[in-house]
Amino acid sequence: MVDANMAQQAATKPGFIAALDQSGGSTPKALRLYGIEEDAYSGDEEMFALIHEMRARIIKSPAFTGDKVMGAILFERTMDGDIDGIPTAEYLWKKRGVVPFLKVDQGLEGEKDGVQLMKPMLGLDSLLERAVEKGIFGTKMRSVISAANPAGIAAVVAQQFAVGNQILDHGLMPIIEPEVTITIADKAEAEDLLLAEILKQLDALAADRKVMLKLSLPEKANQYKALVDHPKVMRVVALSGGYSREDANAKLARNTGMIASFSRALTEGLSAQQSDADFDKTLAATIDGIFEASKAG
Repeated sequence: MVDANMAQQAATKPGFIAALDQSGGSTPKALRLYGIEEDAYSGDEEMFALIHEMRARIIKSPAFTGDKVMGAILFERTMDGDIDGIPTAEYLWKKRGVVPFLKVDQGLEGEKDGVQLMKPMLGLDSLLERAVEKGIFGTKMRSVISAANPAGIAAVVAQQFAVGNQILDHGLMPIIEPEVTITIADKAEAEDLLLAEILKQLDALAADRKVMLKLSLPEKANQYKALVDHPKVMRVVALSGGYSREDANAKLARNTGMIASFSRALTEGLSAQQSDADFDKTLAATIDGIFEASKAG
């Protein structure tokens, strides 16, 4: 059963979503940027323990509260872990006032028709059942678009909405994320095709269903305003996609109604070697900047 207070916050509260969901493939890079080299740990268990410590440090930081951080996306192992002996999702909501989401995709297929579809999600139903038990509000899943290919983009969006309906069947809110690679020459054309396909899928959704959308910051300001205003869309959030935090914030501020869901841009400047005071000060400034950019639109 959807928590009405979480739903209200996810739909309307000013703020942004912190993406704390790096998975196995991206964890070494995230740790390296945090100042922990690969020779500092041995094997996946030690690696995931270190990334959990980093995420817990962020979540427990004084500025990381629902006042400015509307929600946070967790990796499965983070959901299964604890912070100060309290399950992570419960800690987020009850101690920090932050709505918990869960990354559910299992990675990407090889590129075909200019896109990468999601790999089959084996055991998705059982994962969603566990997420409900642990107090998760919604989910996130990512595909990648690397060319303005109509067939590829249609396939990505159709797959995202098919899985989105499966997630809605469990009473969870899906964040649909068809990421457009920011470096491609035909990014604006890809975004036009993407908008048309998303609108088509929204119109096919059952009348009582809503989704959230997570999209690359577009080339044209307010490219996705029709989605922000759509009655079947709870919220449109933006990924930083490799832009620096300064560039991402500037682009975000030009898009009315979109809020941030940044990952690398959120942790930029944080380091394992910082004192707690320096860490908290850096994170607070980052959160303020992303919050203002999210509000500006």
